Order: sequence, then structure tokens, then C-alpha cells
Amino acid sequence: MKTSIHFFLIALVFLIPVWGQSQNVGIGADVMYNFQTKSFGAGARISIFPNEKFSFVPEFSYYPGFNKVQEYFLGMAVEYKFFRYKNFNFYAIGHGAYDSWLNYESSPMKGAKKNNWDLEGGAGISTNKCLRPFLEYRYNIKFRETHLRLGLLYILGCKGSKRWKKSKICPAYTSL
Repeated sequence: MKTSIHFFLIALVFLIPVWGQSQNVGIGADVMYNFQTKSFGAGARISIFPNEKFSFVPEFSYYPGFNKVQEYFLGMAVEYKFFRYKNFNFYAIGHGAYDSWLNYESSPMKGAKKNNWDLEGGAGISTNKCLRPFLEYRYNIKFRETHLRLGLLYILGCKGSKRWKKSKICPAYTSL
């Protein structure tokens, strides 16, 4: 399994520059807080959006050893943008992940295991700019936990104005 994860990550690194040319890929990072375990974590993501409604988001998250629960997640989220208001997107999130719980032996939870599969649902808000702050609320169905993510996403190859990007004619040839 570790070989397939390494292959997946290497493929993503090589494909980012290709996707970045068309402004359909963003890279980002976030900080997280889990309310039930009172834990802080950090994450990294690549956002691939083939259209204006959906995004596919491979993610890596880590809760370090100073927390009660030390674990990492490697997963894929699907985001559906259901409402836009001015420069903001509101979206629903579905997320599946492989979870490696590194200190599961010290847990009082019955049936605690090192390797788990998780499923999350949630909602988020972000901007439409080249540098996109975002805030997400997620609920982990398996462990019945909620957490918040606050982060920043940079769109590769972003030129700024959406109006210019959508134009089929070079701005130098349009009338004033």
C-alpha cells in the first residue's frame, strides 16, 4: 500500500505544472482544530477543479504528538459549490480518507485500531481570488467528531480578474 501512495504523490507533483497552465489547480495549506479531542493539526491539499461547480481535492492532514491523538490522514475530498455571492463560494464537502492512528494503544476507546477508513461531510466558504482563504466545518461519521479547518489556497497560473480570463478577445482589441 505504501508504494501506491508514493506513486500517487509523485504523479501529482509531476502533473501540477501541466494543470496549472489552465488555472484549474490550486495548492494550499490549513490548520485544524478537533473539538472532541481538543487537538490541533495541519494539512496540505491540491485542489483540481474541472468546472465551476466541482473540485477534487487530494489532502494530507497530520495531528502531531503533543495532542491526545497523534494521527495522519491521506484522503480525497469532493467539493460542490452550491451558492455564489459576489466574491464568495459556499460549498458542500464529502471526504474519504485512510487514517493511521499512531498512538491508538493508549486510547481508552474499545476496539481502537492503528489503520482506519474515515468518511466526513461538511460545508465551507472561500473566495474567488487567486489567493483564496477558506474555512471548513467537517463531521467525521465514524468517530463522531467535528473539526474546523482554516487555510489558504493559491491558484496556479492565476491572472487575476475573472472577467479578463473569460474574454475570448484580447483586451487590447475591445472597444472602450
